[in-house]
Amino acid sequence: MEDSKKPDYKEAFCLDCGFATRALHAGEHYGQPHTPSHTNPIYQSSTFVFATAEDGARAFSGAAEDAYIYTRLGNPTVKVLEAKINALEGAGVKLANPELRVSTVAFSSGMAAIHAALVACAGAGDEILMGNVVYGATEHLCSNVLSRLGIRTIEVDFTDLAAVQTAMQAHPAAKAVFFETPMNPTMMLADIAGVSRVVRAITPDARIIVDNTFATPYLQRPLELGADVVVHSATKYICGHGTVVAGLVTTTVDRLKDELYKLVKDVGSSPGPFDAWLVNQGLKTLPLRMDRHCSNAMAIARHLEKHPAVSKVHFPGLESHPQHDLARRQMKDFGGMLSFELVGGLDAGRTLMNTIRVFTLAVSLGCVDSLIQHPASMTHACVPRDKRLKGGVTDGLVRISVGIEDVEDLIQALDQALAGL
Repeated sequence: MEDSKKPDYKEAFCLDCGFATRALHAGEHYGQPHTPSHTNPIYQSSTFVFATAEDGARAFSGAAEDAYIYTRLGNPTVKVLEAKINALEGAGVKLANPELRVSTVAFSSGMAAIHAALVACAGAGDEILMGNVVYGATEHLCSNVLSRLGIRTIEVDFTDLAAVQTAMQAHPAAKAVFFETPMNPTMMLADIAGVSRVVRAITPDARIIVDNTFATPYLQRPLELGADVVVHSATKYICGHGTVVAGLVTTTVDRLKDELYKLVKDVGSSPGPFDAWLVNQGLKTLPLRMDRHCSNAMAIARHLEKHPAVSKVHFPGLESHPQHDLARRQMKDFGGMLSFELVGGLDAGRTLMNTIRVFTLAVSLGCVDSLIQHPASMTHACVPRDKRLKGGVTDGLVRISVGIEDVEDLIQALDQALAGL
C-alpha cells in the first residue's frame, strides 16, 4: 500500500480561493508529521530536540530549513498563524505578482507589533510621519519610547491628502508614515491608495504602515492598496473572544521582514504557542463574526443617529459620515466599531456607562460581546487634552465595540440607558 501523501501547508494557501476558505485552510498542518491531527496541535515547548550534534549545528547555521531550536526563535504553532495571515492579508498582491514574498511575523502584543514595525523602519536621527489620531498607547510609544531612541514623530492629519503632501515635502527624508484607518476612536478614514501615491511621489523609499486592527483583512487589505506594512492587534477581531493579547506585522518588503525577525529574536517579543493557537482558532470564524458585527453596528448607528440624546454618530456606514464614499471604495463593509457624542457631555457619558445593561464596561474591542468605554478617561487618557480635542476625541465621546448579540437587545439596552440621562 502506498504511503499517504504528506500534507503541505503551502498547498493549503488556496490563494485563488475565497476569504473564508483561506481562513479555514491556509497554513494548516504546517510542520506536522505524516499523520497530522485535524486541529493543529499546540507545540507548548520552550526548546526542541536534535537527533544528532550535526543536526543541531545545521539548525544553528541556518542550513536546515524549517528546523526549530527554541520557541523565541520560532515555533510550529506560531508558524501556522503567520502562514494563515500571509494568505489573508497578501493573497491579492501575491496573485498579482507571484514572485512577491508576503511575510508575517507574530508578536506578543499589538503594541509590540507596532513598536517593531516602526523600529524596523527608522533609527536614531530619523523621522516618521504619524497620524494625529491613533490609539493612546501608540501615542505614548512615540512620545515616551521612540523619542528616547532618537526617532522623531511628526503628527499629520491623514484624512487630508493635501496635508500629507505638505508634510512629506517638509520632511522628504522621512523613513515611514504610520496611520490607522478607521481611526480610533473617531472613525475617520485615511485613503490608503491616495496616501501611498502621495508618499511615493515625494519619497519612494518611505515605508507606508497601516494599522488595520479595526477593519481586519476581511474588510480591508492595505497591501493591495499600496501599503508596505500592515499591523494588527490580534487581541481584537482576529482572535475575537477576548482571550489573547497578541500582535501581527505583515510586509512585502524582504528587508523589513528580516528586521522584524531580528527584533523578535533579540528583544524576545514572540507570542506563546497557546496564544498563537487561540488566535488561529479565532481566525477560522472571522468572516462569519465580521458580517454580524457589521450588520449590528449599522442598525445601531442608524438608530442612534435619530436619538434626541445623541448629538453625533461617527460610523463610516452612515451617509452622514464625511468619508462615506471612501469607505464604500476602500472597505468590503463598515466594521463593528462606532462612537457617538452625547448631548450632556462627560456627565451624561458616565451615567450611560454606569447604567447600561448587556454592554460590558471595558476597554479593548473586537470581542464577540459588546463593549462600551469612555476614551477621554480610559484609552486616550494618556493623550494631552488639547491634543485629544484637536483630533476629535471630545470629553463626551463614547465608543462602543458592537458584538454579535441579537441587535434588538443591544438597541433596547441603549434606549433604556439613554432614557435615564
